[in-house]
Amino acid sequence: MKKISSIVLCLFASASLYAQATELPTTQIKDVNSGKKIAFNETFEKGKVTIVSFWATWCVPCKKEINNIRKKMAEWKKEADFNYVTVSIDESRAEGMVRSYAKSQGWDFAYYQDPNSDLKRSLNFQNVPFTIIVDKNGKVAFMHTGYEEGGENEVFAKVKELAGK
Repeated sequence: MKKISSIVLCLFASASLYAQATELPTTQIKDVNSGKKIAFNETFEKGKVTIVSFWATWCVPCKKEINNIRKKMAEWKKEADFNYVTVSIDESRAEGMVRSYAKSQGWDFAYYQDPNSDLKRSLNFQNVPFTIIVDKNGKVAFMHTGYEEGGENEVFAKVKELAGK
């Protein structure tokens, strides 16, 4: 039993170290507003922590998470300097739905689309909602799959930690 506990502990430690050292992929994603493709690693402002929410138009928990983050963003920005972006994993034919949903919600942050799931494969995740936090050095510092009401507060606590607040 002790041996199994040690193995599990090592796996968690390895996963944590891996997440902290992960470089951002150069995978191309589409800026839904401009229609231009851009490398994922070029969407981040250097020296600034960024929350990235991966979502889909058919994913109710995704929309709830994004909405809850959006509602708290103004208050959070008083406590920490960070950016927020979303990446839809909807197919390319759903681009119009992604754009109209974002506009109907009044999104004032950048939103992208991963129409062929290339970025999803690069980051090796299976389901949405999927959230990552990119640190000031452009490395993935946190990853989380799923959403429960209030889970955004855990994400923001990590943002404050990474932003030095």
